[in-house]
Amino acid sequence: MKMTWAIFLTLFWSFSLFASPWESFSQPNRLSPEAIGSYANGCLLGAKALPLNGHGYQVLRSQNKRYYGHPNTIAFIERLSSKARSELRTHILIGDMSLPQGGRFSSGHTSHQTGLDADIWFRLADTKLSSAQLSLPKPKTLVDMSAYKLSSANWDNRHFRLVKMAAQDNEVARIFVHPVIKDKLCSLEGANRDWLRKVRPWWGHNYHMHVRLRCPQGDANCVDQKPPPKGDGCGAEVASWKPAKAHNVKNYRGSKTNTKVEKSATSTTVKVKSKPKKFLPRQCTQLIDHSK
Repeated sequence: MKMTWAIFLTLFWSFSLFASPWESFSQPNRLSPEAIGSYANGCLLGAKALPLNGHGYQVLRSQNKRYYGHPNTIAFIERLSSKARSELRTHILIGDMSLPQGGRFSSGHTSHQTGLDADIWFRLADTKLSSAQLSLPKPKTLVDMSAYKLSSANWDNRHFRLVKMAAQDNEVARIFVHPVIKDKLCSLEGANRDWLRKVRPWWGHNYHMHVRLRCPQGDANCVDQKPPPKGDGCGAEVASWKPAKAHNVKNYRGSKTNTKVEKSATSTTVKVKSKPKKFLPRQCTQLIDHSK
């Protein structure tokens, strides 16, 4: 029985490891840096590795090899962490960035494929974490998920300052946070509200912010996301994310979805339109083909 279980685990691990061909790349390619495709359907040429310990930051779960990015992303993290260290007196914790050659993760994200996304945890490391803590980090949620409200015990005003610092960086296109966190940011800001437009509510971002950079200048094959809607996104917009029933909050995934629903004029049957199939950019398929 033990042998059977061991074989099962080995097969399961092998399947998980290679569920995405991009997980098999252990090093970046030697091409000039370029983000290819869209954030959720692309790859990365000439990736750079974020040093695992830099000024003002530490990298979490480095064993997963998700600490690569476009040079613009590396530079952004170094700028932000330097400011966090000098102004907030803390170290920021860097979660998932991208794989050595970008592409799809086997689990965890659909984006992060072009080296322009980075997760930054809300857990602030005033004292540096040990190697063991970095390998198996414990997140700190800023949201009481069962009550759909801010966790006052975990909230620190430095969180407001950190998100604002990131959003005011010219290279940043968007920052995803939980709707409750967005609402808190709205309540704390005064007249200087332009940066709030970049901070977008999205489920699952209760213990980290997901920072997304714009396509680098000159990367002709990089596909930018549409700009955020005009305005600061506060008030009625962020309030619309609150679930109608409080007891469903914990597992609520939200009604904000890209799924298109079509109703026939003569029938009450609801037809859900399937999303169009994605095709990897040619430069990305070539990377996979050359690795075989």
